[in-house]
Order: sequence, then C-alpha cells, then structure tokens
Amino acid sequence: MENVNIDPWVAEILRCPVSGATLVPGTGPNGEPELHSTAEENPLAYPVRDGIPVLLEHDARAL
Repeated sequence: MENVNIDPWVAEILRCPVSGATLVPGTGPNGEPELHSTAEENPLAYPVRDGIPVLLEHDARAL
C-alpha cells in the first residue's frame, strides 16, 4: 500500500469490516493516509493513525 506503511502480507488480508470488500490505499481530504473500501454500495474510508489502520465503523467516513 503505497502511502500506508503496512506489510504487504497484512495488506492482502485486510477487509472492510462492514462490507467485507478489499481495502486499497487512499488519501483523506486533508492529505492523511486512509484505506478505502472497494465496496460498490456505501464504500467507507478508514483512517490510518501512526501506521495502524483503524477499522472501526464509527471512525470511518463515507466516500
């Protein structure tokens, strides 16, 4: 994951906890790293804080 420092083997197994969709690297509105869900309906963006993905629905934002 290019802008997120996560080991590749971990990145391959991470999934959106809401939809089960794959997560891809992204950038938030303020330039912060995020993981973006590839879900077709209601995709979410999860923050990455101090290199750790926060995969909690209440911390996610809609894409």
